[in-house]
Amino acid sequence: MNPRPSAPAESTGTSSDSIPDSAVPPAGDPLRRVPRRRTDVCADDGTDAQIIAAGALCWRLHRGELEVLLIHRPRYDDWSFPKGKLDPGETIPECAVREVSEEIGLQVRLGVPLPITRYDVRKNGRPKAKEVWYWAARIIKGTPTPDGQETDEVRWVPVAVAHEMLTNETDREPLEELERLHSHMRLHTSPFVVLRHAKAKPRASWSRAEGERPLAATGKRQARAVERLLTAWRPRLIETSPWRRCVETVAPYVRRHRHKLKHRKSLTEKRAQEDPRKPAHRTRKCLEVLQPTVLCTHRPVLPLVLDELRDWIHDPALLQAMPDADPYLSPGAVLVAQQAVDRSGEIVSVEIYEPFED
Repeated sequence: MNPRPSAPAESTGTSSDSIPDSAVPPAGDPLRRVPRRRTDVCADDGTDAQIIAAGALCWRLHRGELEVLLIHRPRYDDWSFPKGKLDPGETIPECAVREVSEEIGLQVRLGVPLPITRYDVRKNGRPKAKEVWYWAARIIKGTPTPDGQETDEVRWVPVAVAHEMLTNETDREPLEELERLHSHMRLHTSPFVVLRHAKAKPRASWSRAEGERPLAATGKRQARAVERLLTAWRPRLIETSPWRRCVETVAPYVRRHRHKLKHRKSLTEKRAQEDPRKPAHRTRKCLEVLQPTVLCTHRPVLPLVLDELRDWIHDPALLQAMPDADPYLSPGAVLVAQQAVDRSGEIVSVEIYEPFED
């Protein structure tokens, strides 16, 4: 790994010297904190950092000019982006949207992943490796308002002004990528989420109709974790196989956000076996809508859904990031594909969030 620049002004706020292992979950945590992310220029597959944080670059077009939201942090007397360290059991996207909400009072929807910033911070005279995982983000509710503690001022500024205002050199890398995405019409995106239903009771121990087989206890925990994770992308169109284990997987999210749930028989194992064109057609219809969408289905249906997604990917690096072998996604796993609105729905990033096995 390349040497990291130092940021001695920032304290970690923790006295622990242990390195978190992204493969080991906190107690009771059903989802891995560190995802796999791909864009045409970024490839993130894990971390060896001792401190993990997350944040977002909120952006808008003002009179045709790209602007970004900067915050002033009185503790460090610097200009930066909303960001902060993960809470126990929290995934990185959850942390990013929470920090924006807590620091400046906004609800946001995450867009394309941006470069991770890496640097060393010092605690008790010892350096620690820190990573901040960033996303582009659009505001869906609220007006930027400093919380008065972490943040005492916010400003919308053009990108060129932001480059001058940012205090830390490392913050310029995600800003440069935000600008590049805008220039290539890849910044304005809509999330398309593919969800494999959470862990169900075993087939061998179920004697009733297959469509009525419910989630296991682990699956119910995964469904609650999925609900929290999906909030980072706020899907409004919820399409699912009507079989019970799929419905139960999306139910916590549907209840919390009061969305309508659309049952699609074309997403069941039975319909996919009878006519594989049906789930592919349903997937294509959802992609064509260009609305924040989650599609929940079964392992045998996944190759048909993912094949349709591949038709919307033009970049070879993204194609390589797509699951291509059984089981494609683990029970309760989430794949997030960002569709570029200004490129007719072309998929410009892929993220995968896997559950822990227990």
